Amino acid sequence: MDNWFVQFITNPTVGQSIMLIAATIAGGFALSKLKFKGVSLGVTWILFFGIALGQFEFLPLNSEILHFVKEFGLILFVYSIGLQVGPGFFQSFQNGGVSQNMLAVVIVVTGGILAYLLASLFGFDLPTVVGIMSGAVTNTPGLGAAQQTYTDLYAAPADVLSAGYAIAYPMGVVGVILASLFVHKCCRKSVSEDALGGADGQMEMFSIEVHNPACAGASIGSLKHSLGMDFVITRLYHTNQQYMEVPKDESLLFDSDRVFVVCNKVAVQKVEMCLGTRIDMDLSAWDLLDNQLVCNKMILTKTSLNGKTLGSLNLCGKFNVNISRIVRAGVSLFPSEDLKVVLGDEFMVVGNEQGVQLSANFIGNKKVELHEPFLIPIFLGIMVGVILGMIPFALPMVPIPVKLGLAGGPLIVAILMSRFGSQFGLVTYATHSAKKMLQEIGISLFLAAVGLSSGKIFFATLMDHGASWFLLGAAITLIPVILALVIGRFFCKLEAHQLMGLVSGGMTDPAALAFSNSITNGKASLSYATVYPLTMFMRILCAQILILLSV
Repeated sequence: MDNWFVQFITNPTVGQSIMLIAATIAGGFALSKLKFKGVSLGVTWILFFGIALGQFEFLPLNSEILHFVKEFGLILFVYSIGLQVGPGFFQSFQNGGVSQNMLAVVIVVTGGILAYLLASLFGFDLPTVVGIMSGAVTNTPGLGAAQQTYTDLYAAPADVLSAGYAIAYPMGVVGVILASLFVHKCCRKSVSEDALGGADGQMEMFSIEVHNPACAGASIGSLKHSLGMDFVITRLYHTNQQYMEVPKDESLLFDSDRVFVVCNKVAVQKVEMCLGTRIDMDLSAWDLLDNQLVCNKMILTKTSLNGKTLGSLNLCGKFNVNISRIVRAGVSLFPSEDLKVVLGDEFMVVGNEQGVQLSANFIGNKKVELHEPFLIPIFLGIMVGVILGMIPFALPMVPIPVKLGLAGGPLIVAILMSRFGSQFGLVTYATHSAKKMLQEIGISLFLAAVGLSSGKIFFATLMDHGASWFLLGAAITLIPVILALVIGRFFCKLEAHQLMGLVSGGMTDPAALAFSNSITNGKASLSYATVYPLTMFMRILCAQILILLSV
């Protein structure tokens, strides 16, 4: 009885493996509270704590259990990322997003080419360099995809990739922060909210006083038709009659009327030319004109409405209200008639108190109904993602077929399901906390398993190759970032906050984003979110291709 604990921890059973993984995660999160100059390595401490535990010879490891935990954790992590970025993935290619995404591709491709050339020139083993590259760009899913591809190709553990990742990771974090600090020091030009595209990114809200004779007596619907584009007028004040109207398409405009307009940024100039003159009148000034109109946020919780078009709901006609915008996963969407709404969408509704309340009842607006997780779509998506990841396909100049793997397949399926799942009757909604929990559990399991399995070789590798691997990682971190900053500043004319968000997203570096936000009042987040989805996919694909080129 006295030796039961010794026997427990020295036998690689299921219980012992779970205990070690839990201890690694708990210890890593405890260390993640440590910060230097306000910056922490975050959950990456789990990797380092696992490496430390893996050094103890009296702790035997069950390699099969660790392998399963690593792969399953990776799947949960990338799938939750797909659910998070999916709604904004296709939006990110609009209104300047193309140029920023192309610069992010430059960062990824340059890093991949650089890794291949450095491995060839200096005689490094290419799979090892891929591990170093994954740490240098702080991309854990890329490491997971590379490890899986390596194991499939060579039928051998990929621990050397983990060691390279751990050695290069700190410089990956620090290098991007230093680059962001340099940009901040050199490009001090202040940026207005308008330069960011407003608080809602792709939309703009403003007041106009009608002065176009062609608009006198015209209906709002006819003006939309003549312009050939959609916009929303949420408030209409008839100046001459001195009364406020909840505007509909049938409402008529007259000279000197004042309107509050919501439209896509690309339509702003045409709307101004059509209606009249923009005036300085914010929402608080509108509230003074008529306190009968209210603007409330409500959430779609009725599953029967999931996937319906906004036009088919006909909230405006039924309840005499206007919808100024719809927020989905933090992304503001223009409320066009053909927009398909999904569970969890937030409606910004303007109208009288009774109409707004009836609208809320119609769409549900009961958050408690969303607390129940919808698990079938999640596991169905994981199943389809794993199948997709195992399908081989050929690429030019690649000697063997490529697979998206257990990282790429679930990521793509999650992005597609979160964007198009409602069209097939699937409820893909998950609360932010649920997605965050899924993401944190996945990355924690992955890093703990990677750290424990690679601990035995880490310090020996560090002593033998630490300096050269560190310098190699620094080159892969800094050269692509510097190239993107030069192109972005001098050719694409990006502002400082955009450059900082771009390189943070291009390197998938949340620590660098946190630092950039701290010196830009959060303005770097927009560019980070714009490039992050495509970058994540490219990182996973690039790591796999480099492993395949090592054959």
